[in-house]
Amino acid sequence: MNFFAANTLKADNTVQAQQTVYPILFSIAFAHLINDLLQAVIPAAYPILKENYNLTFTQIGLITLAYQLAGSLLQPLVGLYTDKKPKPFSQIFGMIFTSLGIVSLAYASSFSMIIVSVILVGIGSSIFHPEASRISFLASGGKRGLAQSIFQLGGNVGTAIGPLLVALIVVPNSQQYIIWFLAASVVGLFVLRQIAFWYQNHLSLGRTKKAIIELPNLSQSKIVISVIILLVLIFSKFVYMSSMSSYFTFYLMEKFNLSVQDAQFHLVLFLASCAVGTLIGGPLGDKFGRKYVIWFSVLGAAPFTLLLPFVDLFWTGVLSVVIGLIISSAFPAILVYAQELLPKKLGMVSGLFYGFAFGMGGLGSALLGNLADHTSITYVYYLCAYLPLIGIIAFFLPNLKKR
Repeated sequence: MNFFAANTLKADNTVQAQQTVYPILFSIAFAHLINDLLQAVIPAAYPILKENYNLTFTQIGLITLAYQLAGSLLQPLVGLYTDKKPKPFSQIFGMIFTSLGIVSLAYASSFSMIIVSVILVGIGSSIFHPEASRISFLASGGKRGLAQSIFQLGGNVGTAIGPLLVALIVVPNSQQYIIWFLAASVVGLFVLRQIAFWYQNHLSLGRTKKAIIELPNLSQSKIVISVIILLVLIFSKFVYMSSMSSYFTFYLMEKFNLSVQDAQFHLVLFLASCAVGTLIGGPLGDKFGRKYVIWFSVLGAAPFTLLLPFVDLFWTGVLSVVIGLIISSAFPAILVYAQELLPKKLGMVSGLFYGFAFGMGGLGSALLGNLADHTSITYVYYLCAYLPLIGIIAFFLPNLKKR
């Protein structure tokens, strides 16, 4: 019997449903780290790809759009399917798709081949996220905000490490050195295999008794309106995040004449602050209510985003860290809030919100890239600074019971 299954087999099976299964939470967070690390290779490699193939900002935006659409369109469908027919080993196939995309990107010799490569990575991500989020929910033991924060922390740490590794491994050498990231996917496959056995065992135990599902005391119309508000907030957050992940290095290089490596290190600081903010957001939502965390984390970033385009390099670094800390605390609270609105459709909800986040990030990147080509990369940040102001609509979310 493997470690993960042994950890949850108790004489009294009711204990399993009540306790937080930390080995599984940290394992799925680590798998998320690897998944998002491999995804982060794509935007981190943009300066190299732009130079190698003389790409425009519009083409860079289209690369992001292709990758994000591949990840966004499939995720709700994957989640809806696995709500009805759970597939414990499906995430392994997701990691295989991602690995194929990394190999293809390492040896891509044209813009069209880059597009194919990032689509493969996007498909892998679309398979991974709905089931991984469900596993996090099931292992939470009721501490849903904490569980989602741990899960999201893994992804954000991976997103932060990716550009750093690209700066250290790929930038000094060549595009082909992207192939070294396959080592991470091999580790990811092993971890996901172990998690799959736990999930399979959890499903087997679940067939012997009915789970108690707590429904929100809200009308159907109120639930629909709340979901729409959450999706608008996702739009605000992820279009702004896309401006940072896709173009922050170019902004720093253009405005402050930084080298590719120095600009990448500044991006790593921003992404690392996002990881810390993610860890904070979920537990705060558990304690004070998710509505207030959502409201603060989106709207609260606005003063700092509005200042960012007008300051020098030092304060640009400071403000980017503050923005990352605040704005990244939103997603765990948003996702758990949505799961509590529709607790019978965990996979579909997770897929919808991850998919919408991916889609908005990709669409935003494409539009912002085109805007940068027609104006300047600096103008993009003047415009995006106003996006967090949309967070004011969180005021209209109903208060759900704190658990």
